[in-house]
Amino acid sequence: MGAICCRESSLDLDSEVDLSHFALLRSVGKGAFGKVRVVQHKGTKQLFALKYINKARCIQMRAVENIISERRLLERIDCGLIVNLRYAFQDDEYLFLALDLMTGGDMRFHLDRLGVMPEAYVQFYVAEISWALRYLHKKNIVHRDLKPDNILLSDQGHAHLTDFNIAVQFSDSKPLTSVAGSLAYMGPEILLKRGYFASVDWWSLGVVCYELLVGKRPFRGKTNEALQQAILHDNITFPESSHVSPVARDFIAGLLTRDINKRLGVGEKGFRRLMSHSWLQHIPWDLLETKQAVPPFIPDSKRANFDPTFELEEILLNDNPLKVRKRNQPKRSATSNANTSFKSHGSEVVLSETSPERQLMEDKFLTFDYTKPEENERRKAEMEQHRWAQKMTKTNAISTSYFSTAKSTAATASSSSPSATGYSKGQESYSRLASSFRYYGFQHLTD
Repeated sequence: MGAICCRESSLDLDSEVDLSHFALLRSVGKGAFGKVRVVQHKGTKQLFALKYINKARCIQMRAVENIISERRLLERIDCGLIVNLRYAFQDDEYLFLALDLMTGGDMRFHLDRLGVMPEAYVQFYVAEISWALRYLHKKNIVHRDLKPDNILLSDQGHAHLTDFNIAVQFSDSKPLTSVAGSLAYMGPEILLKRGYFASVDWWSLGVVCYELLVGKRPFRGKTNEALQQAILHDNITFPESSHVSPVARDFIAGLLTRDINKRLGVGEKGFRRLMSHSWLQHIPWDLLETKQAVPPFIPDSKRANFDPTFELEEILLNDNPLKVRKRNQPKRSATSNANTSFKSHGSEVVLSETSPERQLMEDKFLTFDYTKPEENERRKAEMEQHRWAQKMTKTNAISTSYFSTAKSTAATASSSSPSATGYSKGQESYSRLASSFRYYGFQHLTD
């Protein structure tokens, strides 16, 4: 018999969202440091895909910043052709992201099953993913990891872009320089390390398009170095046995051009050229985001459109299964963190006992509930206040050290030089420093 606190009738679904608000159903996937399972909200009965990430594993793989960035970017996204964030929360062991559930399986699963896809399928999927990329790029977000594994089908057969773990916000005035993504799908401008923008996503779409139609990728190599050279220099060729139409080949060549000024999709002009290309001219572009366009293929709802071994592993091999766990320490708000995680005592700075990585997750992996936008905004405001409080606390500590040095300089000048000039110079230096800190609100430090 369960304890009273665990009974369904006592569950407060209006409280801040946590794992107890969901019924845990089947496992459907896993990644480097996280897993995905289907869950059902106990109040609305709506199904979601719950991505849960082990904190210790995340720290071990130095991926804390990536996870926080993914959660932050997802909050800014609301597109019908993207797997959107609905809830985010954490406990002592895991970070949780509840996302739109796509029961149609990923494109890799279907490609492995079919070998190659009919052109009608690929045309439709490329159009929908193109629309999703355009939405992201208008928000100055580049995905950087577009591949069949990260394209999911809904139960109705619509394609959705997912996995924003290495997506990043970019500025038009500052090119990105980091090498990120899956090598086989990387644009040449990433490998050249001369800076890049959103153009790399359109190259990746070209690789995906080729792979779906041909069954293998356009650039190959036995080593990473050989693959890089192929991406940078090789021409696109199609197997003699391939039945890819000439117009489809021309479309792929337009995406896989190394001249980004000519690449399909890049910028508004490039996207208009993509829309008007003869291979996609029949696509009802105005019906895509609302998903009123009719998909060419509807996944079989009577069979699992994912690898069933994920569920077997969860049952047979997991010695620490996912379950509701009470937090060992109370969750602290951003404002309370501002008072407890970084304190200054004179010139000595005392840090919280929590590891920096775990404290970062506690502070910046904010709870999110798509049904409560006002609370989401409040949490972001509290985090911003926390950030400034930490910055001011650090500045307080630094300024205290500066004042100690300045006073010491003034005292030394006074004792070592009998002249009034030496003393006045030391006092003048201290006074200038004191005045500058008073201007920034540090009056109490000069008293």
